[in-house]
Amino acid sequence: MRLIKREIVKELRQHLQKPEITFLVGPRQAGKTTILRILENELKAQGKKTLFLNLDIEEDKMHFSSQSSLLKKIELEIGKEGFVFIDEIQRKEDAGVFLKGIYDMGLPYKFIVSGSGSVELKERLHESLAGRKRLFEISTLSFEEFVNFKTDYRYEMNLETFFDLEKAKTLSLLNEYLHFGGYPRVVLEDQLKEKRLTISEIYRSYVEKDITYLLRVVRIEEFTTLVRILASLSGRMLNLTNLSSEAGVSSKTVKQYLWYLQQTYIIDLITPFSTNRIKELTKAPTAYFTDLGLRNYAAGVFGNLADFGFVFQNFVYLKLKRLSKEHDFTVHFWRTKDNAEVDFVLTKEDKIIPIEVKYKSIEEPAATRSLQSFINRYDPEKAILVNIFGRRTERIKDTTLELVPFYMLDKLISGLFS
Repeated sequence: MRLIKREIVKELRQHLQKPEITFLVGPRQAGKTTILRILENELKAQGKKTLFLNLDIEEDKMHFSSQSSLLKKIELEIGKEGFVFIDEIQRKEDAGVFLKGIYDMGLPYKFIVSGSGSVELKERLHESLAGRKRLFEISTLSFEEFVNFKTDYRYEMNLETFFDLEKAKTLSLLNEYLHFGGYPRVVLEDQLKEKRLTISEIYRSYVEKDITYLLRVVRIEEFTTLVRILASLSGRMLNLTNLSSEAGVSSKTVKQYLWYLQQTYIIDLITPFSTNRIKELTKAPTAYFTDLGLRNYAAGVFGNLADFGFVFQNFVYLKLKRLSKEHDFTVHFWRTKDNAEVDFVLTKEDKIIPIEVKYKSIEEPAATRSLQSFINRYDPEKAILVNIFGRRTERIKDTTLELVPFYMLDKLISGLFS
């Protein structure tokens, strides 16, 4: 099977030299186990001693009955020092406290640990392992990782030029990614039938292992109904009363399910932009899925996408989410009572950047009525209109409006927040 290169592996390699626990978190089936195996094989090739344990395997899980039991197993296999890989740590109750006790012994073992989303893992991990770990969030494949794999890494060092010159291929690859998303197993399948079977298995595994087993959710039908509703509303404001009525559960349960979906890396909720912090926190949020293929599967359009608009908007959100971690800005959206709306508003200190998203190639950078309204009200230094291939700049009052292709958004945002 062909190997898909992951950009985060470089960063993980560097952290292997640090004493802190290297902690990989993210959605189920995003590729965490494969990444762990890549790191382990590289260490073995360097002559390092390694041990790989997976808590989904009963034979391995028995060694986690106590800290002393695990340490005996480690010493038996690799001696007094080496690298210990632990996969699916969410299967261990009070995993944070368990690992903290071992780490605080100061033993010459480097721990590299992974876990899918779970309430215990995210809620107690930070408290238990404060100052003892670094979290690396593993997402499904980015568009760039997907394109590099699909083009056999021929343009790995020059993707922007490839996108500029090969517009037909670029649009074809973009549409494929918008249809099927970035789960590695889905990308590796060539046939639509196999892709469907794979995404179905991934979703079923998520419901059975994370939602039913870890979170003890018993009203699975209502939960999956809510996920389907959210998929159809991707990018739109959420009304808890309507969600409650359509899913057949109370508003309190809807809030709980939304929290579960965030904790297990299925959706993100973003809040409205407002200069009034209190209003910002109380207005209804909007939801975006962390993988487009899973969103489409939940919406019943996997492999049969007709309306690309909101999926492309979700696609741009995922780019902004990744960039926000690198440049420390926050992502909001903007709505007014008279129905003016801007897809995204980036904020950092006194910098405000509105972003509109259009799934088409725009020749002239004409601002929409809503974007014009935002500019008139807040007078930002920059505004951005993301489209497929159009590239141009114009001035609106004191604001510079940048019309930018989606594949140049990273460079533009990095320059604005550097």
